Amino acid sequence: MSAPGYSGYPNHPPYPQPGGPGAPPYPVPAGGYGDPGQPPVPGFNMGYNQGPPPVVYQPGPAPGQAPEYGGQPMAIAPAPVSVPVGVPPGLEYLTQIDQILIHQKVELLEAFIGFETNNQYEIKNSLGQKIYKAKEKNDCCTRNCCGSLRSFDMKIKDNMDREVIRLIRPFRCVSCWCPCCLQEMEVQAPPGTTVGFVKQDWHPFLPKFSIQGADGQTVLRLEGPCFACNCCGDVNFELKGKDGEQSIGRISKQWSGLLKEVFTDTDNFGIQFPMDLDVKLKAVLMGACFLIDFMFFEKVGEANQRSSVFS
Repeated sequence: MSAPGYSGYPNHPPYPQPGGPGAPPYPVPAGGYGDPGQPPVPGFNMGYNQGPPPVVYQPGPAPGQAPEYGGQPMAIAPAPVSVPVGVPPGLEYLTQIDQILIHQKVELLEAFIGFETNNQYEIKNSLGQKIYKAKEKNDCCTRNCCGSLRSFDMKIKDNMDREVIRLIRPFRCVSCWCPCCLQEMEVQAPPGTTVGFVKQDWHPFLPKFSIQGADGQTVLRLEGPCFACNCCGDVNFELKGKDGEQSIGRISKQWSGLLKEVFTDTDNFGIQFPMDLDVKLKAVLMGACFLIDFMFFEKVGEANQRSSVFS
């Protein structure tokens, strides 16, 4: 006799169906998305192209490392696949770009009470990916007594916090009335190895600079406008060859907006140069950009920005 509620042969207990309780008593074809840990079957369209393998990143956090919860996504620039011989360590990335953006960080203490602090900058590529960071180093007395003419050492570090460039600026005059003691800056990469100099050339009304190699020979020239005043527009310093005729690039002080320009000395710069320019000269041009910032656009307390070679 069959068990109540079940159909079957006599003396056959109602054993559960294979697959456990709730399993359908008939075979089910494979469907849905399948096992996520298994690759798709041949012919399955993934909807994207796998593409080349992941790129190697500029020194920084390990590739694939996720930011902390609530943090900002990482923006690390990719490093070149091959590095030419003779490139100073840490400057490999400069071999594959022809433009650099430099953004000065806003210092709240300086913005609100006018107390001069060490300038800090972020150096990025044209995509906004950070490649270096720079920080001025000197003492409080020098910053607040000597103003924009102050001497300093500036350390430029990569994303692994390794110092790759050092800028050394001695105390010098800036007026055209003192032609024997004009502005200059030494660029070292790596620190301790001089790769070039930036030296101001005397001119009665134009800001002019010589970009020199490690041997002190002029390789490039920079020439700015008579009045370096960025009133609602950019200020361009043209980069020219040794003869000073043809323009091959520029250093631009970019307009940051009325509020930032009036109430802070936070500046944004862009540097353009030929792609095949010697990477050491690219580092020297970065030094020239910082020197121009201090000479013409650095404000201390209630002082107005410097606007010509006369002051």
